[in-house]
Amino acid sequence: MQEKNANQVRSRNEIFAERTSTKIYLEQASDDNPYIASAAVCHGYGVNEVMAKKSFADVFYLLFRGELPTPDEVQILQQLMIALINPGPRHPATRAAMNAGIGKTDPAHILPIGAALLGGEHQGGGIVDEAMRFLRKQQTTDAATSAAAHLESSTPIPGFGAYYGGIDILANKHAAQLAQLPGAGKALQWGMQMSRALEAQGVGWLMPGVAAAVLSDLGFQPRAGVCLYQLMGAPGVVAHGLEVANKPITAMPFVADEQYFIER
Repeated sequence: MQEKNANQVRSRNEIFAERTSTKIYLEQASDDNPYIASAAVCHGYGVNEVMAKKSFADVFYLLFRGELPTPDEVQILQQLMIALINPGPRHPATRAAMNAGIGKTDPAHILPIGAALLGGEHQGGGIVDEAMRFLRKQQTTDAATSAAAHLESSTPIPGFGAYYGGIDILANKHAAQLAQLPGAGKALQWGMQMSRALEAQGVGWLMPGVAAAVLSDLGFQPRAGVCLYQLMGAPGVVAHGLEVANKPITAMPFVADEQYFIER
């Protein structure tokens, strides 16, 4: 009987790699123990060196893009990160984290619970991918014409919409501030034109759309959009969950039965 290669998958006849590989991180093994790293390099830059000389936003960009950002790029990325750092107590992800905290959930679970909703399609990063692709394709079209066509056909506009029946004021403020920076690119500038064209209809930027525009201009891939959105909003989600973790359950409202509506 012929012996089969251990790396060969019998059902699909595929050969697996012999070891895990990555272009992102290089770890130098310790002389005494190969399982312990004595030095680390991220895309060619020593971690201890960038720790001493670069900001968190610099290294965040380096990790995902493979190179250090220019001063203009790091400025707009850092401001976007600040804008997204806390989704706010109205956001479903924050409320989920607060419910987990007040319910005495293990603190290790607060972030995953909040992140799950932060990655959803309702006010979350779930639409960032689609919005990034939309903004990239639309840059050569007239924003006002595109807005009119979407409104006439009643089709969703990725990254834009009504927020509880009106315009999301904070999202539009953040977008306007970011658009004034030297690092603002074509996607964000086109989105500003789209937002102005929609304003009379009570529609404007949504925060995932603002993030999509900046991330697209910075060269991030659309499929990374939801993950980056979750990462940037994670600190605020955790902070709110931990804030109530030591409080009694009565510190949160209890919705009365008559406040629940079941559609039939």
